[in-house]
Amino acid sequence: MLKILYMNHYLVSESVVNYGWSDFQNLTCWKSAHELKKKSAALIKGFPEAERFRLSDQILRSSRSVTANIAEGYGRYHYKDQVRFCINARGSLVELYDHLITARAENYITDQQISLFHSDISDSILLLNGYIKYLNKRLAETKNQHDNK
Repeated sequence: MLKILYMNHYLVSESVVNYGWSDFQNLTCWKSAHELKKKSAALIKGFPEAERFRLSDQILRSSRSVTANIAEGYGRYHYKDQVRFCINARGSLVELYDHLITARAENYITDQQISLFHSDISDSILLLNGYIKYLNKRLAETKNQHDNK
């Protein structure tokens, strides 16, 4: 269980203060998004060259944005900031799916491929929602502890 620390009168996450800054890689939601990012990178290799700087780039950017936002949020001292970055990551997952819908409409991917991605994205969203719920709970606990002092 993480302890609540007070630094300069702010409620902060012990994860950033006492653990390694790269420990975000141990988060299940980050691991799931990382696998999705690797699958997305492999998928776009089969797209037409004309899409290299268009749809392929958008798919790659949105998939990279997920893990980047989780990592950046983890590096923040305040739970509220961590939640905000996780919400951004969740938005990037939905953006990724929208780009995949476009890829399907252009016949760059099959129904089976989009179905598999839909499942993976749904799983990632569920894991991310669980982490957001955890962070919000910790935020509420820190506020209660601070208010009771």
